[in-house]
Amino acid sequence: MRVGRSLTALIVAVLLLVSGCAQIPAVFDYRPYNESKQTPVWPAAPEIARYGFVGQLTGEENFPRPGEKTLNIGVKFLRWLVGLVGHGEEPVILQRPQAVISDGQGRVFVSDVSRQAVYLFDTGRAELNVWQYAAKDIRFELPIGMALAEDGGVLVADASLRLIAHLASNGEPLAQIGFGDLEHPTGLARDPVSGWIYVADRGSNSIKVFSAAGELLSEFSDFGEEEGQLNGPTYLFWQDEKLYVTDTLNSRIQIFSAQGDYLSGFGKRGLYLGDLPRPKGVAVDKAGNVYVVESFYDYLLIFNQDGELLLPIGGSGNEIGQFYLPAGVWVDDDYVYVADTFNGRVIIFEYLGDGNASDVAGDGSSGIVDAAGD
Repeated sequence: MRVGRSLTALIVAVLLLVSGCAQIPAVFDYRPYNESKQTPVWPAAPEIARYGFVGQLTGEENFPRPGEKTLNIGVKFLRWLVGLVGHGEEPVILQRPQAVISDGQGRVFVSDVSRQAVYLFDTGRAELNVWQYAAKDIRFELPIGMALAEDGGVLVADASLRLIAHLASNGEPLAQIGFGDLEHPTGLARDPVSGWIYVADRGSNSIKVFSAAGELLSEFSDFGEEEGQLNGPTYLFWQDEKLYVTDTLNSRIQIFSAQGDYLSGFGKRGLYLGDLPRPKGVAVDKAGNVYVVESFYDYLLIFNQDGELLLPIGGSGNEIGQFYLPAGVWVDDDYVYVADTFNGRVIIFEYLGDGNASDVAGDGSSGIVDAAGD
């Protein structure tokens, strides 16, 4: 007992020593691993740089306190001490991020299939939250696709629970949509005008459409390889009255109208850069460029509306600009986000110049510029 009290007293003393900065508010840092002024850009010189590396989201390491190194020696020692008394502290980090979306107001949501939760990186408040519940007493099991909800919250597709969870802006479960109608929901998209919610149901190889109130309105497409048919749909994106669908096992992107009419598509199986052997995430920027995550060869591929390759970024690895089995992608007015699944991070790029991809396809390699302009 005396030993236990002594150890407790030691832990308290160490807390006072190494957590003096605990009273200092955390800050948000996009670049926990990049203290250099040099910024990788794509494509490499002599081409005009169109995208630059901003940083990455990994978890609590994005929220250091002023003057404090991420996971400094004191914090590590404290965690070791806490572990000695049987209460090991697990770091709050991304494990297997699957999808990523942002609300344009500094909040970035990330679904994590390993952590079975949704992470909220609130860059404005310098807060990291982990939401584990799809309903009051039901935890997430396999959260994948997400879409922004009208009330500032988020919609989350859980493929195992077979439902769409509507979470409030504080993470509180509000409602569950589609249970009984969905077999294996993966991707999500929402039309902010009509409020319709589009769900990629991989179990039925179809797209199911729900009202804002959760009523099943319609279902379109069926299994097959013809135009308008699907085989293993995964991710969705809504832009300019069009629904972009990643038709993963058909190795292509298909584009539909709001009512489910086939409009166009591109992509094929192959071994060349620009082919789509295993496409996953899809997104479209305001200039009409289409971003596709090609997970088999670990690339982010950028196409024009006609499906012509403009620029590849990536290749296999864990260095800046490389990926390991990436999944989701999202774009907003400022950044491009890629869920780098097996590297346990979200990579963030920013638009440079006019914000459009190069007209000439590069090889995916990056160049270096001095962020300070020196």
